[in-house]
Amino acid sequence: MNSNRDIIRRTYEGSPEEKIQHLLAALSPDVEWTEAEGFPYAGTYVGIDALLQGVFQRLATEWDDYRADVHTYLAEGDRVAAFGIYSGTYKATGKSMTAHFVHLYQLRDGRIVRMQQYVDSALVQGALT
Repeated sequence: MNSNRDIIRRTYEGSPEEKIQHLLAALSPDVEWTEAEGFPYAGTYVGIDALLQGVFQRLATEWDDYRADVHTYLAEGDRVAAFGIYSGTYKATGKSMTAHFVHLYQLRDGRIVRMQQYVDSALVQGALT
């Protein structure tokens, strides 16, 4: 059986196709995914379809080389925190950014039921204008 830390770690490692496959396998059907205020996709998305359309399809089409590289994982019980750095170039402006982030996950029975994003959104917003 995989630990919660291992489940989350797999969503950040591998090819883009592998990452999304691992994420989809780990998501609860009624997942609540909250993007930070000030982030371009701010808000809470409920359910896999809302999350894919509201966040991941936009990341894939609005950015070049968008990455979320994790350097540290902390796990306690049903919660896992992933600390890392976002990077990418916003297509509409051609501006690049890097910004530190934390993703705090809550899992139940090996599935992600909630995610809260923490990020310096000003650094991301700088690439948008």
